[in-house]
Amino acid sequence: MSFPDISQRSPQVRRGRSALAVAGLLVLAGCGSREAASPTAPVALTVTTTTLETAKLARSIVANGTVFPWQDVIIGAEVGGYRVAAVNIDVGDRVRKGQELVRLADDLLAADVTSKRANVQQAQATLENAAAALRRSEPLASSGVLSASDLDKLRSEEIAARARVEVAKAELEAAELRLRYTRVTAPDDGVISSRTVTVGQVAQTGTEMLRMVRNGRIEWRAEIPESRMREVKVGQAVDLTTADGAIIKGKVRTVAPTIESATRAGLVYVDIPVGSARPGMFARGEIVLAHSDSNMVPVASVVIEDGYSYVFVLGADGHTVQRRRIETGIVDGNLIEIVSGVNPGERVVDKGAGFLKDGDRVDVALADAERPS
Repeated sequence: MSFPDISQRSPQVRRGRSALAVAGLLVLAGCGSREAASPTAPVALTVTTTTLETAKLARSIVANGTVFPWQDVIIGAEVGGYRVAAVNIDVGDRVRKGQELVRLADDLLAADVTSKRANVQQAQATLENAAAALRRSEPLASSGVLSASDLDKLRSEEIAARARVEVAKAELEAAELRLRYTRVTAPDDGVISSRTVTVGQVAQTGTEMLRMVRNGRIEWRAEIPESRMREVKVGQAVDLTTADGAIIKGKVRTVAPTIESATRAGLVYVDIPVGSARPGMFARGEIVLAHSDSNMVPVASVVIEDGYSYVFVLGADGHTVQRRRIETGIVDGNLIEIVSGVNPGERVVDKGAGFLKDGDRVDVALADAERPS
C-alpha cells in the first residue's frame, strides 16, 4: 500500500490549513484577554433597616385558666322526710338574702307546734298549783302543824314543775324552728346556678337542692409556674381573653400560699367584673408585672445560628454590615427585646437579614413608612 506524498498536495489545501490555525490562535488569545479583564465583583444585596429605639414594654406572665364562682353556695333542707310543696325559683334567677326559694309541706310540723304549745300551758298550770301549795304550807310549817319533811316535798314538787315548764318551752321552740326550716331561704344575695329539686319529691336533710353563686361574683383561676410565683402580687392588673375574643379587665385578688407538688405550679385568683363571663369558661390571661424601658427590633431582624441569636448592624459607611451576637428578651407581637449586643440609635437590618454574612455589602432601600408620599 502506498500513501500520497504531502509535498504533492495542492497549494490551496496548504493555504486553508494555515488560515484555520491562525483563526484558532486568535480565538484562544481573545478568550484569555476577556478572562483577565473581568474580575468577580461582590453583588450588594438590597435590604431595609430599622433604628434601635427605646420603648416602654409591659412585662407580663401569660397563663391559661378557667372562670369559677367566687363562692359556690350549696343550698339544702335542714329538715328531712317532708314533701316539697313548691319551688319558687329557677336557674339564672337573682335572689336576695332571706328570700324563700323552696317550701316543704308543713302540716305535720304545724300540728307538732300546736301540741308543744299545749304542753307548755299544761306545765305552767302544774307549776302554778305547786307554787300555791307551797305558799299555803309554809305558815303551817312555822306553827308546827306541817312537818319539815312534808314542806321539803312540796318545795321539790314546785322546783320540778318549774323545770317541766322550761322543758316544754324548749320543745316548743324546737318545733317552731323545724317549722321555719320548711321554708328554704337564700343565705345571701346571689344567682342560682343549679337546681336539682322538683315539686313532689321527699327532701332529705343536707341533700343539695340548689347551688348559688354568692353575690354573683366570679373569678379567674390559673396555674403559674413556681419559678415565677414571686413576681405575682396582689392588685396587679390582668387582661383576660375569652374563647370568643372578648377582653376582660381584672385584678389579682390573692395568690395561693402553696405549690402543687405534682405540677410545680401555684394558683392565682383574679377578680373580674360581675356578668363579664360565665363560670366554667376558658380564658387566656396576661398578668402585667411592670413597665420598663426596652430596646425593641422586628423579629425578622434576628437570625438564629448554632443556637445563638444574631443581628446585622449597618456600619458607618452605610453599605457594610457587621454580625453581632445578642441576648433577646420578651417578644411583643412582631417585636422582640434586645437585652444586650446593640446600642440604641444603631441601625439594624430588618428585611433580608437571613441572607447576609459578616462583612457583606448592602444597598439600603427605604422602608414603606419612610418613602415619600
